[in-house]
Amino acid sequence: MTSSRLSERLSTQRRRPESGHRWVRVVMAVLATIGVIDTGSITLNKWGVVGALSCSSHGFFGCNGCDKVLSSAWGSLFGQPLSLFGLLAYTAMLVLAVVPLVAQTPAVLAPSRWGAFVLSTAMAVFSLVLVGVMAFAIRDCCPFCILSALLSLSLLVLSLMQGDWPDRGQVVFRGILVALVVAVLGLGWAAAVNRPAVLTAKGAPIPVTSVSTPSTLALADKLTASGAVMYTAYWCPHCHEQKELFGKEATARLKVVECAPDGQNSQAELCQTKKIDGYPTWEINGTLDSGVKPLQKLANLVGFNQLVTPATGAALN
Repeated sequence: MTSSRLSERLSTQRRRPESGHRWVRVVMAVLATIGVIDTGSITLNKWGVVGALSCSSHGFFGCNGCDKVLSSAWGSLFGQPLSLFGLLAYTAMLVLAVVPLVAQTPAVLAPSRWGAFVLSTAMAVFSLVLVGVMAFAIRDCCPFCILSALLSLSLLVLSLMQGDWPDRGQVVFRGILVALVVAVLGLGWAAAVNRPAVLTAKGAPIPVTSVSTPSTLALADKLTASGAVMYTAYWCPHCHEQKELFGKEATARLKVVECAPDGQNSQAELCQTKKIDGYPTWEINGTLDSGVKPLQKLANLVGFNQLVTPATGAALN
């Protein structure tokens, strides 16, 4: 009889939910949700779903917004925005934090605990690699990227607090193993991505590849004759998009001012005097207007009556 009661008590203890650690998983779920919103907004911006077609000239903590970082060679992976993979990781972390709150059984608690620990370790280490890339390679920063790094590190700390680990040696061993693998792969990827950049002059804009049409050449001449100026930054993807609408030959005829302090032939002081706060910014007839402009709109502003067709390979917005 005594043996039966003891077995029943032990069985009950095994089934007892870890209520003392529920708050940790709740906080993890909240942070993962913030991460989903953070990386999701960046991904949608890169896909062109949200966000204006201009690049900010300033940001928080001295950052040039996020366009320079996100449009760099390190801003994509397998042809997709790097933030998309962050979005998937935060979504998985959200699931690992929420499921144990709903189904508190040993079959769920142990795998979710280990899964959250391994995933958060990988996310934290890779985030540190990306912070290093921003600091030493891109030499700029993105507030959203810094937020993501802080979230990843916080999730790692919380994942260690989410339960009583029966074998702490296994925690240390697996954590070090995952950290080493992610660090080696991350650093190798960062170095490999950087190699092609050596072939491009520092501070040089992305080369324009589309071929100009007779109408874009004529429009470029008309804009220059009227005194129109396009203020740009070499790292701005929207500036490159605007140039592609004109084509290589027509872009060479435009008056383009480089505003990035580390860009080639920089005129940063002029841009500051003009109070340029986004790229590209057009100055036409004494009026400043930022964002990518359809060619026909530019033609109308300078009284160019010829129908403007975009350069070969470019799409008119």
